[in-house]
Amino acid sequence: MTTLDRAAAELIVIKVGSSSISGERRGQIEPLVDALAALHRTGRVILVSSGAISTGMPFLGLDERPADLPMQQAAAAVGQNVLMNRYQRSLSRHEVIAAQILLTASDMDMDSHRVNARNALERLLELRMLPIVNENDTVATHEIRFGDNDRLAALVAKLVGADRLILLSDIEALRTAPPGEPGSEPIGVVPYGDPLEGVRLGASGSHIGSGGAMTKVDAARLAADAGVRVTVTATPLLARLVAGERLGTEFEPNPAPER
Repeated sequence: MTTLDRAAAELIVIKVGSSSISGERRGQIEPLVDALAALHRTGRVILVSSGAISTGMPFLGLDERPADLPMQQAAAAVGQNVLMNRYQRSLSRHEVIAAQILLTASDMDMDSHRVNARNALERLLELRMLPIVNENDTVATHEIRFGDNDRLAALVAKLVGADRLILLSDIEALRTAPPGEPGSEPIGVVPYGDPLEGVRLGASGSHIGSGGAMTKVDAARLAADAGVRVTVTATPLLARLVAGERLGTEFEPNPAPER
């Protein structure tokens, strides 16, 4: 069994950020889908994809992410449709069918909604579909939003009992300080429970997405607490990562998670 086959035999949740699949980087959807399809052929994979708002922005004549909630909701309503269409067109090259799942923060807080979401995801995986999850930005409010899809991905990984969570963005690895500062070094492995004392994490620098380095750390710790191994790396490196290369920053999982 190859490294890719072993990775694909696991249940893997992959999150991709807005800045990786929209604007000038829209072309990264095709190689991302190629890597997803390779995993899907022999295993189970769930994609958590940001990008509805950023994808809808050009259709509304917006150059920057809107600040007011109704405009964000309008951009998401337009962009989610376009984004899913782009994913499906690319997945069709591999004869893979996508299934859209939209969640809000309240869905994870309510037992019945959480159980229904888990059952739907598990059934879709049984049916050999590729679930694509996003926050339901059209109805979410500032008070109940996940805040970023890194946290949503961690909650989904915990919900389905994933073996691995991969957080993709435009950064290759977390660093001990913002890039360009003296002494800034990439962080290869974070042992479980490591508080990362003295580390000053830099943000991704994207004006499109809502996440940053700290949101990834918080999400990684949330998933690691549940026994999920987490890797933070750049979107173009996904194929090499699942093929067995040690890339990005890996958060080791809790060796004795509560079940």
